[in-house]
Parts: sequence; C-alpha cells; structure tokens
Amino acid sequence: MAKYDVYALGNALVDMEYEVELTDLASLGIDKGVMTLVDEDCQSRMMAHLAGHPHQRSSGGSAANSMIAVRQFGGTSFYSCKVAGDELGHFYMQDLRAGGVDTNHQTEREPGHTGRCVVLVTPDSDRTLCTFLGISGDLSAKELVESALRDSRYFYMEGYLVTSDSARQACCDARRLATAAGVKTALSLSDPNIVRYFKPGLLTMIDSGVDLLFANEDEAKTMADATELDDAVAYLKTLSREFVITRGPRGALVWNGQDLLAIDPVKVEAVDTVGAGDMFAGAFLYGRCRGWDHRRAADLASAAAAKLVTRLGPRMSAAETQAVLRDLR
Repeated sequence: MAKYDVYALGNALVDMEYEVELTDLASLGIDKGVMTLVDEDCQSRMMAHLAGHPHQRSSGGSAANSMIAVRQFGGTSFYSCKVAGDELGHFYMQDLRAGGVDTNHQTEREPGHTGRCVVLVTPDSDRTLCTFLGISGDLSAKELVESALRDSRYFYMEGYLVTSDSARQACCDARRLATAAGVKTALSLSDPNIVRYFKPGLLTMIDSGVDLLFANEDEAKTMADATELDDAVAYLKTLSREFVITRGPRGALVWNGQDLLAIDPVKVEAVDTVGAGDMFAGAFLYGRCRGWDHRRAADLASAAAAKLVTRLGPRMSAAETQAVLRDLR
C-alpha cells in the first residue's frame, strides 16, 4: 500500500489576496482573469498601489492548494517545492506543515526571495493573478524526493511549471520515474495564458500521454486550438487516458476512458473563484485514491469547489472540508 495518495510538484507562492475594482486593474495595466508573470519591481509597485486595501495571505501555488485539500479530506500528500530562507519562506513552510502536508524542505533553505502571487478579486468574483516566482523559478530535479514519489498512487504536476526550463525538466524526470514505478501521472493545464504561450512545453511534459488531465473549458479549447467543446474533448483524448473539464456554473465533464460523464453543477452565489480548480483537482484525486468511481469523485469535487467559492480565499478549513465529505455520503 502506497504511503502517499498524491505526490505533487509545484511553485511555492505566498498568496496575497486583495478585493479590487475593475478600475484598479485598468490603472495597473493588468489583463483580467488570467495569470501574468511579473518581476519583483513590478509586483512591488502593484502592492504599493494596493496599500490601502485589506488583504489576507496564505501558503499557495496551485498544486499546494490541491495537496492541502487531499490532506483535509483525509488523504495523504507530499509536496516538493522551493522556498528561500526569508520570512515568507518560513511562513510558507509553517503554513504547509500545519495543513498536514509532507515536504522536501526539512533542512536550511537557500538565500533569496520566496515567490509570491498577488491575487486580485473583482466584484464579478473573477480572479486575476500576478506572480513573482522568486526562488521558485529555480525549481529543479534537486527538489525531487524519489522515495516519496515512488511510494505514491499519483504524481501530480501543475502546468505553471512549464515557464521554467529547470522546472519543466524536473516534471519530465519525475514523470518518467513515476511511470517506471507504476505511479499514475496527472497534470493540470493551470491557466489559459499558460496554454496560449507555452503549449509546446506542456506537450513536452505530457510526452506520450498522462493518466489524468485537469482543465477548465477555456484551457481545453485553447489547448486544442478549437472553438467547439466537442473538438476540445476529442483532442484531450489524444493527450490523456482520463480527463476532467470544469465548466464553472455549468458543472463539469469527465472522460473515464470509455464514457463522457456530465457532472451537474452545485448552484451557489460565487464570491471568490480563487482556488476552485485546485480544490476540484484535490477532491477528485482524493476520491479516486479511495477507489471511488469517476462520477462519485467528481460529485465530491464539484460540491467542494462550489462551497469554496462562497467565501474569500483559496482554501476551506479542515472542518468545512469534512462537512462537504459527510454531506456527500
């Protein structure tokens, strides 16, 4: 029996979430609803502009959010990442460990700046991400813990890693190790801009195919160079043995290798969509690792993501997550 349900590799980012107006995005010259990589100076100017806005911070990064979700549901997870020995790095690891996630960072960390992501939530509940990778941009195969990877049911990688040559190579190395060890492989496409500008790198990460792929509808269509969802579905079948396409208030589609399942949405009033896809992935992986069929795992994921968007922030408390699980049963 594997020690970990999921071993993940991702960018370690301290999320700083602000509620803003559309005029703030215009003033800052930021594209709405996507992730944009920025340098430290640009992000510092952005934070100076937002100085009067209340905000909250947490250990983040897409894969980290998913691994904490797996743990909160009752599963086990391991997260490999790279943080610096600064205040944000210490905060990040303390917060991650408080979430019950095992990690590669057990010793002194390197000097530098831990990555951070300014998350801007507009009144329509949409999220816009401005990311300074910091030392996470140097993530490499050195951060892999092969013993933990081989002792897992799934290896999960976030598409955001494609922007770094060393991180992309680490994903490829880890995918090969996982495949050789009989560990299933999973990938999230992460963001429409990631797909739009880094599709060749994503295909390198996918190689001959992964076992499970997560995408929202925009990412799926962009990956397929398609305008119709049916064409996107057909294309994803060439990349992954199974996949999930989330559709926000319209539910989700799940390809289980034989049938395309339509997952009903859970109707809620969305306040903040930050982390919804991460929660969906974490909940779905938890369910599949419990031996649940695809529909049941997706129903849990849909319910959890719907609950998450009714509040601010990319995560729920462990008590809230367990309540979602009890309600499904």
